[in-house]
Amino acid sequence: MADDSLLLPLVAAALARYGLSYQVLACAPELADTAAFCEHYHVALDQAANTILVASRKVEPTHYALCVALATTRLDVNQKVCELLDVRKASFADAETTLSRTGMLIGGVTAVGIEETPIYVDGAVMERPEVVMGGGNRSSKLLLAPRELLKLPNVTVVERLAKPRE
Repeated sequence: MADDSLLLPLVAAALARYGLSYQVLACAPELADTAAFCEHYHVALDQAANTILVASRKVEPTHYALCVALATTRLDVNQKVCELLDVRKASFADAETTLSRTGMLIGGVTAVGIEETPIYVDGAVMERPEVVMGGGNRSSKLLLAPRELLKLPNVTVVERLAKPRE
């Protein structure tokens, strides 16, 4: 366990502003990606909640959404996310776009602190007692009950936003 000084300041401010209950976990930056983090820190993959920026393709202006899904699932970008964004094509945003839209590096992206973008949380995430997600950077993670995410603006729980990995 660590203190809020490890978090991206934007994330720490949002946690305080919306009154979320959480713990901060320190993370070696080279272990921030989900598989490496879970293996090294002995966290089950079904407790890891990935936050992914999705962007529409071939639509101007580009539509964005942050999607939160368990590491044991695969985000349904081609159907469910496209339906939510009301677009025909979408894909994961690249690292540069993710950084410019969120201020966060891949491996540390979190829904906490993002207010200009819709946030869709897969229903399976809400079934977990606790999840680990990014702290806004590659050196911290948040441990929290998924219901805490409902305190954030722009959050919608979406059933079957993600599918189990085969």
